[in-house]
Amino acid sequence: MRYVMLVLCIAVSVLGASSGAYAEEKAKGTGSTAAAIDLAPGARSAILMDAGTGTVIYEKNSHDKLPPASITKIMTMLLTVEALDEGRLQLTDKVRTSEYAASMGGSQIFLEPGEEMTVDEMLKGIAMASGNDASVAMAEKIAGSESAFVDLMNSKAEELGLKDTHFANCNGLPAQNHYSSANDIAVISRELLKHERIIKYTGSYQDYLRKDSAKPFWLVNTNKLVRFYTGADGLKTGYTSEAKFCLSATAARDGLRAVAVVLGEPNTKTRNSEVSGMFDYLFSQYKMHTIHKKGDAIGTLKIEKGVKTELPLTAEETYSVLLKKGITQEGIRHELVLPANLKAPVAADQIIGKLVVYQGTNVIKEYELKAGEDVAKAGWWKLFKRTTGSLFTID
Repeated sequence: MRYVMLVLCIAVSVLGASSGAYAEEKAKGTGSTAAAIDLAPGARSAILMDAGTGTVIYEKNSHDKLPPASITKIMTMLLTVEALDEGRLQLTDKVRTSEYAASMGGSQIFLEPGEEMTVDEMLKGIAMASGNDASVAMAEKIAGSESAFVDLMNSKAEELGLKDTHFANCNGLPAQNHYSSANDIAVISRELLKHERIIKYTGSYQDYLRKDSAKPFWLVNTNKLVRFYTGADGLKTGYTSEAKFCLSATAARDGLRAVAVVLGEPNTKTRNSEVSGMFDYLFSQYKMHTIHKKGDAIGTLKIEKGVKTELPLTAEETYSVLLKKGITQEGIRHELVLPANLKAPVAADQIIGKLVVYQGTNVIKEYELKAGEDVAKAGWWKLFKRTTGSLFTID
């Protein structure tokens, strides 16, 4: 298929960084990050990512396969909120605790065999108290068994393109062949953050379970940054003797959202201090430049032999790039890359092109463009009238 460049050369004079400051979320080198600054000297592995664009700002051994401890539960929460958003679960649904779920050791909310809690309460127990028992109960509710749920976790990891991850359970308790990397955890975290409802749970510092019972259970978030770092609202801590102290954290400020992951920290003080420093670095050194806001009209695509001759293109999300503050830079421009024409039928959500963002001659970001609606193939009579329209007034 022949492609043409429909150039929207809106060259914007902005402040930016050199092209080497940009990296896609799966970049593996350190040349495009803040390599000269060790933001997490105490960590065995770390990464700092802009959640909006997936740009990697800093990484250290970010693809090392390591035990993730309770950071595992980020994937458990992701599959849970996906089920909620797809209508397969409701927050008010009851979740029954099996004997197996109740037998989990480590961090727990002390579920009794046969005890029921709502999905809403289970999410609190997972996100805030890191409940191993709640995680298994939720896994059994969604998939019928923990092992079936773990299959879903690994399928989701494959769908997200993760190369350094394999799950053996849903809660992060030590297990053979259970590992992930700082990079992969950041990608899962970024995916989880697309479901805005999760912040209600991960961003709360304290709450109660069984509040109206004889034995109320006070929840205090294991992630102290949600209380002590301005803008922090998630996501998940982790610790085992093998994994040491781990954290996948997120914070939002001045239109930016950061994701910072550290694995193998020596203690909680160092862990929290280094993640705070990573956040400080991003918020002080970078800003967001918006190309198109969600819902903006960005162009049209000609449709051949369709019931419609043109398909309007609309931004499905806010298209932005991350720019470094304080360094005068060449203008940012963007181009639509579309086929010269597209034959009907066209299906909604079909990939039909891309939006390419340049800094000078360097590509710094690409966004896939999808059809916003179905366009059926036109019948022969409609096509006949269309081709003879210049001779007849028939429409």
